[in-house]
Amino acid sequence: MEHITLLIGIVIVTALVFDFTNGFHDTANAMATTISTGAMKPKAAVAMSAVLNLVGAFLSVEVAKTISSGMLDEASGIKPEVIFAGLVGAILWNLLTWLAGLPSSSSHALMGGLIGATLASVGFGGVNGDVVVMKVLIPALAAPLVAGTAAMLATRLTYRLARKADERKTAKGYKAGQITSAALVSLAHGTNDAQKTMGVITLALISGGILGADADPPLWVIASAGIAIALGTYLGGWRIIRTMGKGLTDIQPPQGFAAQTSAAVTILASSNIGFSLSTTHVCSGAVMGSGLGRKGGVVRWSTATRMFVGWGMTLPAAGLIAAISAVIAEQGDWGVTVVAVLLVVSSAAIWLASRREVVDHTNVNDVDPIAPQNADATGTDAATGTDAARPTDEGAEPQPAGVVTTAIRAVVPPPTTGAAAALSDTESTPRDGPGEPSKPTADVAP
Repeated sequence: MEHITLLIGIVIVTALVFDFTNGFHDTANAMATTISTGAMKPKAAVAMSAVLNLVGAFLSVEVAKTISSGMLDEASGIKPEVIFAGLVGAILWNLLTWLAGLPSSSSHALMGGLIGATLASVGFGGVNGDVVVMKVLIPALAAPLVAGTAAMLATRLTYRLARKADERKTAKGYKAGQITSAALVSLAHGTNDAQKTMGVITLALISGGILGADADPPLWVIASAGIAIALGTYLGGWRIIRTMGKGLTDIQPPQGFAAQTSAAVTILASSNIGFSLSTTHVCSGAVMGSGLGRKGGVVRWSTATRMFVGWGMTLPAAGLIAAISAVIAEQGDWGVTVVAVLLVVSSAAIWLASRREVVDHTNVNDVDPIAPQNADATGTDAATGTDAARPTDEGAEPQPAGVVTTAIRAVVPPPTTGAAAALSDTESTPRDGPGEPSKPTADVAP
């Protein structure tokens, strides 16, 4: 029993570490558009988001039940070592995608890790496939489409209703609206994502015989999960904030308001019915939808494609890391120790790699070097016809467009020379509001 108690303690600590990484990995979901449009200062934005993440953690436990008693079969012989290995897979994938500035799903990293570790330890009998399909995979596909469509329609409606209004006054109003909608997204993020850690800790307590089957998360579990995700949110995932705020599209205040409102409604609705939704998928879809909703708006498909590839890799990659960790951890105390040491060493190596090019609140709104401002809607440089998402060294020949960009260009032909020049002139000058040019930001050295 002492061994089990110590192991469960390790699982709980590891789960809270994952919750912390979830916080700074997903800060961009709530605050990227608010920061990129200048509606709030970066540090104030993440502080507000952190507080509301904490509050949101106390609003519901439906998603926690999906994790603790729905996705996996506790009666199949799942041990705390398996849960520990699943968390290791999720943490390492979160850190790797954070280093790359890639808005991948922390939720899917956690689920992929738990599923991979369970398959390696127990087999297919330990996973409730129908729950995974109905409450994980289908929402993963539907959520960004629903949020993106809603944001696109909301953006078009917003510009139509405000077409005769004073642009300076509406810009200020939309920035105020952005703050409100960002608060809703932060509250929704705490409600949805903090619950996933609650579910993992509850599952560990059930597997160790401390709680009965189908038990709700205790109050101390809810509070600790809320505090961990809030601390991570306050740290700020600046690399991912830059990608979502500047890399996908150029966002004006009306677009930011429409995107965040659409995302908040989608996340809150899914939390109430127990869908373990990816807030990253929802918010990214909403940002792209807002880009498509504005006349002359740009979606940089090269950046979006890189993001889609990351989404597709999250479940299997986290699952593979977790499966290997589970095989090692089940060898006994030395196996758990080896996995824990590898987790610490790998995390430290990723952090050291991130110090080579620091992104923080002071430069988060600088232009992302992988997504120049003169890219047209296909992600192709309008002037040269080359892939604008690929940086080139000074004096080097521009690189040809990739396969995906070429395919998109074949379906949606690039604008004519005159239209391309007009679009380049329009989109190369970020705006603080409709019709109000802002000061150009400094380029970041690759």
